[in-house]
Amino acid sequence: MVPADAMEPTAPVLPRDGWTASASDEETASENGRAANVLDGSNATIWHSKWSGTAAPLPHTLTVDMHRTAVVSALVYQPRTNSANGRVGSYVIHVSADSTSWGSAVASGTLGDDATAKTLSFAAQGARYVRLTATSEAGNRGPWSAAAEINLLGDPGSPASVVDLSRTGWTATASDEEVSASANAAANVLDGDPDTLWHSRYSGTAAPLPHSITIDMKSARDVSALTYQPRRSGANGRVGAYTVTTSTDGTTFGAPVASGTWKDDDTVKGATFSRTVSARYVRLTATTEAGGRGPWSSAAELRLSTPANPATAGSWGRVTGFPLVPVATAVLPNNKLLAWSAYGVDRFGGSNGYTQTAIMDLGTGAVTQRRVDNTRHDMFCPGIAVLKDGRVLVTGGSNAERASIYDPATDAWSATSDMNTARGYQAMTLLSNGDAFVLGGSWSGAQGGKNGEVWSPSTGTWRKLPGVPVTNTMTADPAGPYRADNHQWLHATSGGRVLQLGPSRQMNWISTQGDGSVTAAGTRADSADAMNGNAVAYDIGKLLTLGGATAYENTTATRRAYTVDLGTGAQPRAARTGDMDFARSFSNSVVMPDGKVAVFGGQSYPVPFSDATSSLTPEIWNPATGQFTRMASMAVPRNYHSVANLLPDGRIFSGGGGLCGDCATNHADGAVFTPPYLLNADGTERPRPVITGTVPARVANGATVPVTTDSAVTSFALVRAGAATHSTDNDQRRVPLTFTRNSATSYTLNVPSDPGVALPGSYLLFALDSAGVPSKARMVSVG
Repeated sequence: MVPADAMEPTAPVLPRDGWTASASDEETASENGRAANVLDGSNATIWHSKWSGTAAPLPHTLTVDMHRTAVVSALVYQPRTNSANGRVGSYVIHVSADSTSWGSAVASGTLGDDATAKTLSFAAQGARYVRLTATSEAGNRGPWSAAAEINLLGDPGSPASVVDLSRTGWTATASDEEVSASANAAANVLDGDPDTLWHSRYSGTAAPLPHSITIDMKSARDVSALTYQPRRSGANGRVGAYTVTTSTDGTTFGAPVASGTWKDDDTVKGATFSRTVSARYVRLTATTEAGGRGPWSSAAELRLSTPANPATAGSWGRVTGFPLVPVATAVLPNNKLLAWSAYGVDRFGGSNGYTQTAIMDLGTGAVTQRRVDNTRHDMFCPGIAVLKDGRVLVTGGSNAERASIYDPATDAWSATSDMNTARGYQAMTLLSNGDAFVLGGSWSGAQGGKNGEVWSPSTGTWRKLPGVPVTNTMTADPAGPYRADNHQWLHATSGGRVLQLGPSRQMNWISTQGDGSVTAAGTRADSADAMNGNAVAYDIGKLLTLGGATAYENTTATRRAYTVDLGTGAQPRAARTGDMDFARSFSNSVVMPDGKVAVFGGQSYPVPFSDATSSLTPEIWNPATGQFTRMASMAVPRNYHSVANLLPDGRIFSGGGGLCGDCATNHADGAVFTPPYLLNADGTERPRPVITGTVPARVANGATVPVTTDSAVTSFALVRAGAATHSTDNDQRRVPLTFTRNSATSYTLNVPSDPGVALPGSYLLFALDSAGVPSKARMVSVG
């Protein structure tokens, strides 16, 4: 069931009064196809590119002039409703302050050939002009473009590529504060404690609105956003309408750099500045109380953000639109990314027997769409395992007993035999012998009894494991098996064994030999159950677990992270490592070539299909220190039904979220994060080592592999090509390689002999220099 807040825009629709629209060309001879029609409030009138006489060729551009600078974060495109002709297919979006300097595109992508409204998101920023460029017609019916209506969305409170400034030494003052009846001084907004607060004076005669609170950073800083955390202890004083102004001297404050109205709830709010400003003082002025309860204002915490330094916080590329919500993804051996949703591009339900899929070419960025019918399988909410030969096995979901295989070598889908047990939300992993293991999955099919079974690639059939009952591995979710056996964290090891290390606090060793067996492996240190958290293997026999919650939804997530070391004994050793800065459930984690782990998205209070309580700041965990470091913030929330994957160039794809039909939280897009190991402070790319010469396409476990590079390197790593859905990617793992240096740029690599260490399948082979900068990967099949 879709929550009510999923139906509300995450950013306000900007008022269009005074706006104008112009186009590269428009049809005025044979119909009223003027650009102005996209702003008239009627879907019955349209802009259409010139088609009478000689049609104007693609591309076509449509530019909206707001005649004022505003923070804008998305363009909402409504295709014409009376015909398919002219529906925009591939597109690019630019913004400008002066209509002369347009800079790099802020978004691009491919739209589905249908009449539904499309929200094309990008990083929130100040602009006067927004330009949509259509580079293809969705159905390739002709050289045409059309639009019924164009809307723009304003500030979602989540500017991209910013990081919080350190508040050490800062002070705060207010127009008034309550210090008689309670200790609600302005200084509380900087103390790091969300349970203390500033409150306007209410004892005696309450101070009237407006109220202001001013932060003194003690020196000039570049500032681009303010974050407001409402009080936790009650609703009174939540800020409604507000303005933000800045000053260099504390006396003269200029025109507002941000203004708006915040929703009457306790979620953290943001205000993106219309431009980055250099200031010492930043003032938040509350002009209304959000609920109209009284003449009060309050705040638990205030933070200020600055544009991110790419060398320490990484950077985000433009938002790429997909013709579907990418709920599941797999990195393919041919430098492509496979994605799929359900029977619909933006919704699910029933067992329809087909799936909407898309493939992104990682070299060109082009995205193509296909509906897969031949396997009679709606692959929404599946289990996924990447097979030894690079094919992708997808099981269950909406068609709960079905199993399908995608072969990247032939770009073809085929059916394999049905599972013995119908499942949805199950967990899968490849085994060391090349078989695939599945467990759990009570979301679809009957609830409970989702015991283990194994698929053999040699026979294409499933074998039950009566000795692997799911009950031993479940959480204590109050919803019972329907939620308690979902999205398990599985790590394949030697001899066909699997460590089930979550989300239940109890860990278990699973044997898949014969009838199978389950043996308790202790608890994950002091962790509670952590549903919708995840685990990733960052080194040989070493995993990091992140976040999660004690129930599937509607409970507080955790900031905690744990390491699990398989060691050499019977019991793995689990220990708490540094906490994340943000509590996360529904997040995704990715291991990088250097062994660090990046975590993206998630919510502090998990609610499916909602963007509330989103964690928009990624973090990277360093195994050498056990600490997390904040990265540049994301432009789009990534929560339930989102994904993340390491790409062959060492960057990371993060996308998806939603799939709730006609709601505001469908995110049919993704963006690529460039980690700081690739960047200089000015955003340019650091010099990379290059793997030169020939690398074998397939190597056996225990083989030695000669490799040459263009410059000296200090380490090599294999990272298995992953497949992600619902926060889990069980086949993802990093295997650092031992090697012999033959010369300054010639090496012999040693592939682990144990297939439980170097699991069979497709790997990204990276070389890293002494500064930790990785090469672009070569694809290698192991096993």
